[in-house]
Amino acid sequence: MNESVRFEDKVVIVTGAGGGLGRAHALLFARHGARVVVNDLGGSAQGEGANASAADRVVAEIREAGGTAVANHDSVTEGEKIVQHALDAFGRLDVVVNNAGILRDKTFHKMDDSDWDLVYRVHVEGAYKVTRAAWPHLREQNYGRVIFTASTSGIYGNFGQSNYGMAKLGLYGLTRTLAIEGRKHNVLVNAIAPTGGTRMTEGLIPPQVFEQLKPELVSPLVVYLASEHCQETSGLFEVGGGWIGKVRWERSLGAGFDPRAGFSPEDVAAHWQQICDFEGATHPKDNIEALKEMMGNLQRYVL
Repeated sequence: MNESVRFEDKVVIVTGAGGGLGRAHALLFARHGARVVVNDLGGSAQGEGANASAADRVVAEIREAGGTAVANHDSVTEGEKIVQHALDAFGRLDVVVNNAGILRDKTFHKMDDSDWDLVYRVHVEGAYKVTRAAWPHLREQNYGRVIFTASTSGIYGNFGQSNYGMAKLGLYGLTRTLAIEGRKHNVLVNAIAPTGGTRMTEGLIPPQVFEQLKPELVSPLVVYLASEHCQETSGLFEVGGGWIGKVRWERSLGAGFDPRAGFSPEDVAAHWQQICDFEGATHPKDNIEALKEMMGNLQRYVL
């Protein structure tokens, strides 16, 4: 029998927790014993306005169910305030779930700088600010878990979401590096690419499918990744509708040319099929493994 996942001595920040995925995460953490900082500015899905009631309602739900939570209404771009609120309220911090996000969907040729900048500020800068403020505390106590929220729009691209896709895949790049830097301090960092029926996806997903994509079907993965049981780090997981899968990069074996003699665009064209052939593909897990093919090519011709 598997040991229970519990958080009795842990403090968790969930950003954007006033509704949708964040609310589901906060409620499940609280049910598993965590003390939760429910952060939500209370703006619209497009990043406009502010309303304290969203976070307050979730805190009320948690307390009515016997859990412990406080509401925080700061913007994620002022992440140090959110982290300080956790420390003031509970005296420690163990888990950061970067969930806050907005949409400003437009095709690239119609996009304004404001659409690009605001999506970047909320998703990338906001996640950076909260995590950067939390990082010293997690390192010093030699324990922490950080979860970033990526998206299939970042992994695969999606029409009308160049700003959102840029931000979401950027968060996975941050995930990979922080996982390397955090591991020796027992700070593990992972990313999820969730699909959930929330106000941000309403109207984008067929109604009969939307109803089945409950946010609650994403949160068990988040809570597990945030637990002491989980030793995974640098992972990227697609999750939704009761399904979870891990994503990894794949690379072809490629084609090698003599670096002493050089090669031409015509040589590239002649070898294009080989360059793009994924038969026997490799899955480099870090920069060292990623350099193996290149170093092997140099060794064949030069070293």
